[in-house]
Amino acid sequence: MTTLRLHNTLTRGKEDFIPLDPAHVRVYACGPTVYDRIHVGNARPIVVFDVLVRLLRRLYPNVTYVRNITDVDDKIITRAAERGIGIDRLCDDTIECFHEDVAALGALPPDHEPRATEFISDMIDMIQTLIDGGFAYAAEGHVLFSVAAMPAYGALSGRSMEDMIAGARVEVAPYKRDPADFVLWKPSSPDQPGWENPFSDTPGRPGWHIECSAMAKHYLGPTFDIHAGGLDLVFPHHENEIAQSCCAHGTDIMAAYWLHNGYVTMGEEKMSKSVGNILAAHEAIAAHRGETVRAALLAAHYRAPVALSDDALAEARNVLDRLYRAVGDVAVDETAVDAAFLNALADDLNTPAAMARLHELAGAANRGDAGAAAALKSSAAILGLLEQTGDGWARGDSSDDGMSDAEIDAAIEARKQARANRDFGAADRIRDELAAQGILLEDGPEGTVWRRS
Repeated sequence: MTTLRLHNTLTRGKEDFIPLDPAHVRVYACGPTVYDRIHVGNARPIVVFDVLVRLLRRLYPNVTYVRNITDVDDKIITRAAERGIGIDRLCDDTIECFHEDVAALGALPPDHEPRATEFISDMIDMIQTLIDGGFAYAAEGHVLFSVAAMPAYGALSGRSMEDMIAGARVEVAPYKRDPADFVLWKPSSPDQPGWENPFSDTPGRPGWHIECSAMAKHYLGPTFDIHAGGLDLVFPHHENEIAQSCCAHGTDIMAAYWLHNGYVTMGEEKMSKSVGNILAAHEAIAAHRGETVRAALLAAHYRAPVALSDDALAEARNVLDRLYRAVGDVAVDETAVDAAFLNALADDLNTPAAMARLHELAGAANRGDAGAAAALKSSAAILGLLEQTGDGWARGDSSDDGMSDAEIDAAIEARKQARANRDFGAADRIRDELAAQGILLEDGPEGTVWRRS
């Protein structure tokens, strides 16, 4: 059996993956806060951990994948007010767009996609347990976690308390016992979403960190196998999740393995709202197609930065063109997955090595090896790639702007007739007009095929 090895942020090393229960692997990944459409930086963990779950399902009989939606947050309140719409409408519209974007990126739906507002009672219960255990305290309508009550606090990030406080830019508040204490619950004003609670006489709402702890516990139990997310979530979000979950449940761990993907860069610098170089996922998809964006996001190892420049996207398109030409219209056969590919991917999701193996298979397929073509198609499916036929990919997305398939086919038929009439000038003009529209023709023994450039 293929041995899966994963780099565990908690231990800072690559380890053999040993499930808590080999019959049921459980995975949690942090999902979007739905105040705006996702950008390509948000898209990277969606794609990376979709590959992880596909691989786990190849190796284990039962996998439960949970990815949450944060639909109560200060950013949501602010954005709804800016747009002059209700919070529910903002969240519903943004979630719909999110689902469109991740589908276009080829990400499979998680088994469970809980919304935070559906689990307020679970959060309240967990907070009360923390208060009762001496790990949290109420102050001026807030409930705060006391980091001093958690001796192992900081183990995930490996940072000193001073560094963590500075890095988090913690709020200085007179009701805190310690500057590092973080909010589990806070009061809501009349114009903000709020819920009745036992901590104060006025409605309030949860802090961000407690949401994931409650939802993970509901679906996966007090401890589970893998918690995943972006590198920016290590501290404070994941550090705080561990603290409150372990203290609430009396466990040494929340998750056995912690996986974090690296940043997306735009050119030479990290993509950042402060720099203003944000690329929305739907804009990248519209310009380059979802599968191209997915391939570009998988071009680098998931823990390393990945560049999403125009050149990188163009190279990803060229890679897919080559692989699709090699795979043709062969069908997926799960028994045909290539062992070398699987071993490469199982080495801490080494997608560059796995892609290199796909290129080797493509070379063999182009030399007439039908088995290599089947292995290429079936192996690439674990990456969420090559899920169309070669001809379907070449023709492009029928929703693209420009000529429709029917218009292209009509032009090719007119060119065929012109050539039959020996009117080669007219035939050349049709070819040139199609090329100007981004439609490239390839004449062969079985006729003319076309693809979008």
